[in-house]
This record gives sequence, structure tokens and C-alpha cells, in this order.
Amino acid sequence: MTTIPPVTLDDVLDAATRLKGVAHRTPVLRSRTLDALVGAEVHLKCENFQRVGAFKFRGAYNAASRLTPDRLARGIAAYSSGNHAQAVALAARELGTTAVIVMPEDAPGSKRAATEGYGAEIVTYDRYTGDRVAIAEALAAERGLALIPPYEHPHVMAGQGTAALELLEETGELGALLVPVGGGGLMAGSATAAKGRYPGIRMIGVEPETGDDTRRSLEAGRRVDIPVPKTIADGQALHTPGELTFSVNRRLVDEIALVSDDEIRDAMRFAFERLKIVVEPSGASALAALLSGRVTGLPDRVGVIVSGGNVDAERFVRLCGGGG
Repeated sequence: MTTIPPVTLDDVLDAATRLKGVAHRTPVLRSRTLDALVGAEVHLKCENFQRVGAFKFRGAYNAASRLTPDRLARGIAAYSSGNHAQAVALAARELGTTAVIVMPEDAPGSKRAATEGYGAEIVTYDRYTGDRVAIAEALAAERGLALIPPYEHPHVMAGQGTAALELLEETGELGALLVPVGGGGLMAGSATAAKGRYPGIRMIGVEPETGDDTRRSLEAGRRVDIPVPKTIADGQALHTPGELTFSVNRRLVDEIALVSDDEIRDAMRFAFERLKIVVEPSGASALAALLSGRVTGLPDRVGVIVSGGNVDAERFVRLCGGGG
């Protein structure tokens, strides 16, 4: 008996068609300095230039645009620490409907402001004591809203995978692809696209040291629950992988590298000073793994997904100055 995966290469290709002309085709940057430091040819897929400043718009729009007209008209609900919140809010606005977003009280102020700027209603909760999924599900049921989760959805995963698809269309075959891992949606979609195109590619997920739920889960062969991690990489501060995303990643991910908050800060500074781009902590984690030597035996050509750039000026200066 064969189990059908929740997302396939055809799903990613279909999402790419749906997103054409709606999502940005983000740039792929190169740096000779970076190549020399890591000893490989590095290709950076810069999703910090995506709409809402992160890859999340791809999956949110792909999922929202597939709702029936009746469901779409009633509105959308979502839960997120920031980037998915903005993505759903913008997707809702683009599709002519409304959005209600459940966000943690300590979400970065810039992300909350941007989400409200796209017209969404915000409902807050305490991330250390509250259950955001339960809150959002209850809210959606009460108001008759369509719930679009940040990663635990086939159409969301397929949309996220279009970032890797575009990267490989531009670069051709790569020996490895480094992807930040939070709930696992970006990795699930990216691995589906990358392994679908080039089965031998080495898929490397990157997590904060304090939030290694996916690494532990892969080692255990089942989803592991850890305390909510405290890390500057707020987009990766999750306690367990998604069920659907883990079902994909346990098959397709080759390894997980861990990075410290200080290594993430160093990567943010490098991106700013050498590449002239602003990257948020979660968005810098895969680059941090390269710069800190956390990945050994690198192939000649490597891809990195820089997943987002949503960090306000005050926090960026504080982080890159060594604070939290």
C-alpha cells in the first residue's frame, strides 16, 4: 500500500502558475567574499524581497486563492508570529476579503503594524501559556472563517516550494540546499521541488540551537515536543514540527544543522555589510549555518534560502550590536 504524499512536484508547479504575476520572482544573489569564506559557490534566494518581506506570501496566496467564492467572502483566519500573518492579510486584501489573525503578545511590533496595515484584525495571546491553534480554530468556527495555517496545509507547502523551484530554474543543479526550518512548511515544499528536480540534492534544514524540535523528531522517527524555545529567531520558535510537514521532511531532509543566536547575529551583520541587504533572524539562520561552519563536506555549488527580512530598524541595530 502506497501513501500519497501531501504535496508533490506537480502541486508546486501548479502553485507556480497560480502565483505568476502575483508573487515576486525574487533575486538570487552571489558574493565572491561569501564563496571564499565557505569554500563553495553559494546562491542566495532572497525572499526578503518577496511581498510582505518573506516567503510566506507564496503559500498564503496559493491556499487562499483556491477557496470557493462563498468561503472566501466569509473571510480568512490564521495564526502566526508575524510573517504568515502579514501574508494572509495581504492575500485576503488582494482577493477582496477580510482576515482575522491570532498573534502572540510579544510578536515584533513592526510585524503587527504591517499586518494591521494590510487591513487585518488582530487577536493576541500569550505564546508561553496559550494554544494558538485552539484559539484560531475556535475563532474560525464561531465566525465561519476559512482557517489557513502557517505550514500545516498542502497548498501552503506547495506555494512555499515555489521559492526553491525558482532558485533551481535560475541556477541549474545544486549539490545542496540550506533551508530555515520552523514549522517545516518551507522545507517540505522546497524539498519536494528540489528532490523532484534533482533527486541527489542534499537537503539541509537549519534550526536555532534552542529550538531543535525537527532535529530531535528526525532522530526519534516521530514528532517530538519541546518547551517553547527562547531565541531571537522568532519565526522558528516552535515546540514541535507540523504533522503534515514532518511526514514530508522525514522522507526528504538529509540533515539538520543548528545555529546559535550569536551566529545568527553574525550572519545578519554579514548580509548587511557585504551583501547590502537586511535579513531578519529567522531569515539569516541558513546563511549562519554556512558562515559558522556548521555544515561540513559542502559540495561545489550550494543554494541558501534567505527566508525573510521583516525586522524594524531599532531591533536590527540592537541585535547586530550584540543585544537581544
